[in-house]
Amino acid sequence: MNAQAPTAYGQGLSSQAQNLHWLLTNLVEEVPGIRSVAVVSSDGLLLLSSDPDLSQDEARPGERAGPRGSSADLATIVSGLGSLTNGAAKLMDGGAVKQTMVTMDEGSLFVMSISDGSLLGVHATPDCDMNVIAYHMALFVGRAGHVLTPELRSELRKSMESVQ
Repeated sequence: MNAQAPTAYGQGLSSQAQNLHWLLTNLVEEVPGIRSVAVVSSDGLLLLSSDPDLSQDEARPGERAGPRGSSADLATIVSGLGSLTNGAAKLMDGGAVKQTMVTMDEGSLFVMSISDGSLLGVHATPDCDMNVIAYHMALFVGRAGHVLTPELRSELRKSMESVQ
Protein backbone atom coordinates (compact mmCIF):
# COMPACT_ATOMS: atom_id res chain seq x y z
CA MET A 1 0.00 0.00 0.00
CA ASN A 2 1.23 3.47 -0.71
CA ALA A 3 0.68 6.17 1.87
CA GLN A 4 -1.67 9.03 1.25
CA ALA A 5 -0.55 12.35 -0.22
CA PRO A 6 0.34 15.14 2.22
CA THR A 7 -2.72 16.68 3.80
CA ALA A 8 -1.90 20.39 3.64
CA TYR A 9 -0.81 20.33 0.01
CA GLY A 10 -0.90 23.74 -1.52
CA GLN A 11 -2.97 25.44 1.18
CA GLY A 12 -1.47 28.94 1.38
CA LEU A 13 2.13 27.75 1.11
CA SER A 14 5.05 29.32 -0.73
CA SER A 15 6.06 27.87 -4.08
CA GLN A 16 9.10 26.19 -2.48
CA ALA A 17 6.91 24.53 0.16
CA GLN A 18 4.42 23.45 -2.50
CA ASN A 19 7.31 22.01 -4.53
CA LEU A 20 8.46 19.93 -1.54
CA HIS A 21 4.90 18.66 -1.03
CA TRP A 22 4.80 17.75 -4.72
CA LEU A 23 8.14 15.90 -4.46
CA LEU A 24 6.91 13.98 -1.41
CA THR A 25 3.62 13.14 -3.10
CA ASN A 26 5.50 11.78 -6.12
CA LEU A 27 7.77 9.71 -3.89
CA VAL A 28 4.78 8.21 -2.09
CA GLU A 29 2.65 7.60 -5.18
CA GLU A 30 5.33 6.33 -7.56
CA VAL A 31 7.45 4.05 -5.39
CA PRO A 32 5.87 0.68 -4.56
CA GLY A 33 6.12 -0.49 -0.98
CA ILE A 34 6.18 2.86 0.79
CA ARG A 35 3.83 2.97 3.78
CA SER A 36 4.67 6.40 5.17
CA VAL A 37 7.22 9.17 4.85
CA ALA A 38 8.40 11.94 7.19
CA VAL A 39 10.81 14.83 6.78
CA VAL A 40 12.20 15.84 10.16
CA SER A 41 14.22 18.91 11.14
CA SER A 42 17.52 18.67 13.00
CA ASP A 43 15.67 19.40 16.25
CA GLY A 44 13.27 16.48 15.69
CA LEU A 45 10.21 18.42 14.53
CA LEU A 46 8.02 17.05 11.75
CA LEU A 47 8.30 19.29 8.68
CA LEU A 48 6.52 17.29 6.02
CA SER A 49 4.81 13.95 5.88
CA SER A 50 2.59 11.58 4.01
CA ASP A 51 -0.60 10.81 5.89
CA PRO A 52 0.02 7.50 7.67
CA ASP A 53 -2.82 8.07 10.14
CA LEU A 54 -4.96 5.61 8.18
CA SER A 55 -6.47 3.21 10.65
CA GLN A 56 -6.84 -0.48 9.86
CA ASP A 57 -10.60 0.09 9.56
CA GLU A 58 -10.01 2.64 6.79
CA ALA A 59 -7.53 0.51 4.85
CA ARG A 60 -8.75 -0.91 1.58
CA PRO A 61 -9.26 -4.69 1.42
CA GLY A 62 -5.94 -6.51 1.17
CA GLU A 63 -3.96 -3.48 2.31
CA ARG A 64 -2.31 -2.96 5.63
CA ALA A 65 -2.46 0.37 7.42
CA GLY A 66 0.75 2.23 8.25
CA PRO A 67 2.49 1.97 11.59
CA ARG A 68 0.39 2.30 14.69
CA GLY A 69 0.22 5.93 15.67
CA SER A 70 0.74 8.94 13.52
CA SER A 71 3.21 10.90 11.46
CA ALA A 72 4.52 12.31 14.73
CA ASP A 73 5.47 8.76 15.77
CA LEU A 74 7.42 8.22 12.56
CA ALA A 75 9.11 11.61 13.03
CA THR A 76 10.11 10.64 16.59
CA ILE A 77 11.56 7.32 15.41
CA VAL A 78 13.43 8.95 12.51
CA SER A 79 14.83 11.66 14.78
CA GLY A 80 15.92 9.18 17.43
CA LEU A 81 17.52 6.81 14.95
CA GLY A 82 19.29 9.71 13.26
CA SER A 83 20.65 10.91 16.59
CA LEU A 84 21.78 7.41 17.57
CA THR A 85 23.59 6.74 14.30
CA ASN A 86 25.23 10.19 14.29
CA GLY A 87 26.49 9.56 17.83
CA ALA A 88 27.82 6.15 16.82
CA ALA A 89 29.56 7.63 13.77
CA LYS A 90 31.30 10.22 15.96
CA LEU A 91 32.46 7.58 18.44
CA MET A 92 33.81 5.46 15.60
CA ASP A 93 35.34 8.39 13.68
CA GLY A 94 33.14 7.28 10.79
CA GLY A 95 32.33 10.68 9.33
CA ALA A 96 28.85 11.80 8.37
CA VAL A 97 25.99 9.29 8.32
CA LYS A 98 24.40 9.18 4.88
CA GLN A 99 21.78 6.47 5.27
CA THR A 100 20.49 4.08 7.90
CA MET A 101 18.37 1.04 7.16
CA VAL A 102 16.52 -1.19 9.60
CA THR A 103 14.91 -4.38 8.34
CA MET A 104 12.18 -6.02 10.41
CA ASP A 105 9.92 -9.02 9.94
CA GLU A 106 7.01 -6.78 8.97
CA GLY A 107 8.72 -3.87 7.24
CA SER A 108 11.75 -1.71 6.73
CA LEU A 109 12.76 1.74 7.90
CA PHE A 110 15.11 3.95 5.92
CA VAL A 111 16.60 7.22 7.20
CA MET A 112 18.63 9.48 4.94
CA SER A 113 20.31 12.80 5.69
CA ILE A 114 18.94 15.72 3.71
CA SER A 115 20.86 18.80 4.79
CA ASP A 116 22.03 20.57 7.97
CA GLY A 117 20.68 17.77 10.14
CA SER A 118 17.28 17.35 8.47
CA LEU A 119 16.28 13.76 7.76
CA LEU A 120 14.05 11.85 5.37
CA GLY A 121 12.44 8.75 6.88
CA VAL A 122 10.55 6.07 4.98
CA HIS A 123 8.60 3.16 6.46
CA ALA A 124 8.16 0.45 3.84
CA THR A 125 6.59 -2.97 3.42
CA PRO A 126 8.65 -6.12 4.07
CA ASP A 127 8.60 -7.06 0.39
CA CYS A 128 9.73 -3.66 -0.90
CA ASP A 129 12.64 -3.33 -3.29
CA MET A 130 15.17 -1.67 -0.99
CA ASN A 131 17.34 -0.50 -3.88
CA VAL A 132 14.42 1.26 -5.55
CA ILE A 133 13.38 2.97 -2.33
CA ALA A 134 16.95 4.08 -1.55
CA TYR A 135 17.37 5.39 -5.10
CA HIS A 136 14.16 7.44 -4.96
CA MET A 137 15.04 8.73 -1.49
CA ALA A 138 18.38 9.92 -2.87
CA LEU A 139 16.57 11.69 -5.71
CA PHE A 140 14.27 13.40 -3.18
CA VAL A 141 17.24 14.45 -1.03
CA GLY A 142 19.07 15.81 -4.07
CA ARG A 143 16.09 17.89 -5.09
CA ALA A 144 14.99 19.00 -1.62
CA GLY A 145 18.28 19.51 0.18
CA HIS A 146 19.24 22.86 -1.29
CA VAL A 147 15.82 24.46 -0.69
CA LEU A 148 15.39 23.51 2.99
CA THR A 149 16.37 26.95 4.25
CA PRO A 150 15.62 28.05 7.84
CA GLU A 151 12.70 30.12 6.49
CA LEU A 152 11.22 27.16 4.62
CA ARG A 153 11.66 24.84 7.62
CA SER A 154 9.78 27.38 9.75
CA GLU A 155 6.96 27.60 7.19
CA LEU A 156 6.69 23.80 6.97
CA ARG A 157 6.63 23.45 10.78
CA LYS A 158 3.78 25.95 11.01
CA SER A 159 1.83 24.21 8.25
CA MET A 160 2.20 20.85 10.01
CA GLU A 161 1.04 22.35 13.32
CA SER A 162 -2.11 23.72 11.65
CA VAL A 163 -2.94 20.28 10.17
CA GLN A 164 -2.58 18.32 13.42
